[in-house]
Amino acid sequence: MSIEVRNVSKHWGPVVGLDQVSLHVDTGELVALLGPSGSGKTTLLRIIAGLESSDVGSVYFGGEDATDARVRDRGVGFVFQHYALFKHMSVAENVAFGLRVLPKDRRPDESKIRAKVEQLLSLVQLEGLSKRFPAQLSGGQRQRVALARALAVEPKVLLLDEPFGALDQRVREELRRRLRKLHDELRVTTVLVTHDQEEALEVSDRVVVMHKGRIEQVGTPTEILDHPQTAFVNEFVGDVNALAGVVEDGHARIGALRVPAAGFASGTTVRAFVRTYDLKMWRDEAGIATVTQVATLGDRVKVMTRLDGAGELQAQFPRRSSLLRGVEPGCRVAVEVTLARIYAA
Repeated sequence: MSIEVRNVSKHWGPVVGLDQVSLHVDTGELVALLGPSGSGKTTLLRIIAGLESSDVGSVYFGGEDATDARVRDRGVGFVFQHYALFKHMSVAENVAFGLRVLPKDRRPDESKIRAKVEQLLSLVQLEGLSKRFPAQLSGGQRQRVALARALAVEPKVLLLDEPFGALDQRVREELRRRLRKLHDELRVTTVLVTHDQEEALEVSDRVVVMHKGRIEQVGTPTEILDHPQTAFVNEFVGDVNALAGVVEDGHARIGALRVPAAGFASGTTVRAFVRTYDLKMWRDEAGIATVTQVATLGDRVKVMTRLDGAGELQAQFPRRSSLLRGVEPGCRVAVEVTLARIYAA
């Protein structure tokens, strides 16, 4: 089931929720809505779901106008951040709930409901926990129950609103891998709202970057990372240094650093965006920056420096990179920018 949003706007008095947003989600696609708080991503999801009405614009499911359709008639499944499980019901009863409240002419018999519940609990790897209650489960297990419950009614569209936001990092990583695997098996059209960049980039087919009620860019994770179309996308997605400079003779002067800035007239004030992995640094007493901190992050090392005549500059390296030899707090380093994106300030 495809989803199409056409020119949707939403305002609350002077506050802009969405401003002329249009988006197409293909059948069987997993799309992530990514952006900071207040960017409009949850408002867009709620309008797709029918939980919120737009001021103007339309929503289509499978080419049919669903703008005024009731929530229960849209065929959507929901998974929210805080599970919303029924505390007095067992795991099996929670998963079966949506099936048992279907209209009589669409409701499966009890044997089919039980079989469906067993199938879904196996799918989310919760076999053997059907008789437990939500209070007896971990946060990750509860979220898997919520996912199974949403899938029980075989929704045409699955909508996920920050589903892993309340969980710790390790559990989030496990669940997003499960979500991607589950999606590849079921191919339910899915829209995921998240503020977690890593989550969006890891699980989605395409990422929709939102800012101030508008869509800044839509693309594959690789396109968003490697070909950002706006200054906001450059700054928001990925580990990046945002540096202010002035163009002189085809280069942006950022303190002691010079970065190519073709196409800008001398004297133009610019912002340069340099990802932490698009920098090289090595120990050199004649260098242009001083190391302030070296932090080991698993298989990576982050080097924080203070650039002469400018501010902080950070770089990341593989933990065993030869460039790190002798690099320590207080030492001087040379700096080379391998890729920078320049925008007029």
